[in-house]
Amino acid sequence: MRLVLIGPPGVGKGTQAAVLSQRLGVPHISTGDLFREHVARRTPLGRDAQRCLDTGALVPDHVTAGMVRDRLAHPDARHGFLLDGFPRTLPQARELAGILGAAGSTLDAVLEFTAPEEVVVARLSGRGRPDDTEDVIRHRQRVYRQQTAPLLAHYSAVLLTVDAVGPVEDITARTLAVLPDAERRAGNRGVFRT
Repeated sequence: MRLVLIGPPGVGKGTQAAVLSQRLGVPHISTGDLFREHVARRTPLGRDAQRCLDTGALVPDHVTAGMVRDRLAHPDARHGFLLDGFPRTLPQARELAGILGAAGSTLDAVLEFTAPEEVVVARLSGRGRPDDTEDVIRHRQRVYRQQTAPLLAHYSAVLLTVDAVGPVEDITARTLAVLPDAERRAGNRGVFRT
């Protein structure tokens, strides 16, 4: 299965991605991890990203897409993946479509994890990080909504929404319950081991 996970900061995508990666036997690919890896290895893409990060600029889409393209070419991603943090914008979605198209594949589903803003603010405020002030958290939520609304429309044909409120196990169960819809659309059988 080729899945994209989207949702506001603090909704629990990373937690669910780790569980789903294990259950589905596909790698969890986080753009945050890719950035850190490329910067640490001082790859050309990592150096490009570092220059942006040093000046506070956003990393250009083509740099992020290059990292994703490189990672999706690894053998462990040949039969599927969970993308977490990419795409975030329509231009990035187009980049991903190009990457997958060049490999002769498409996305099976986009999993949107949702939770009321108050729930997410409470979760993030409880982490104790210095930059997790309520104002900063609410600003991130606004930016997410502005960037993501067009993505939801773009992916409407493959979009599956999961209520991300409650214990981790309940959210995982809800996620696994919607995945057979993606499996049917993809024409696969027996992929899910629930």
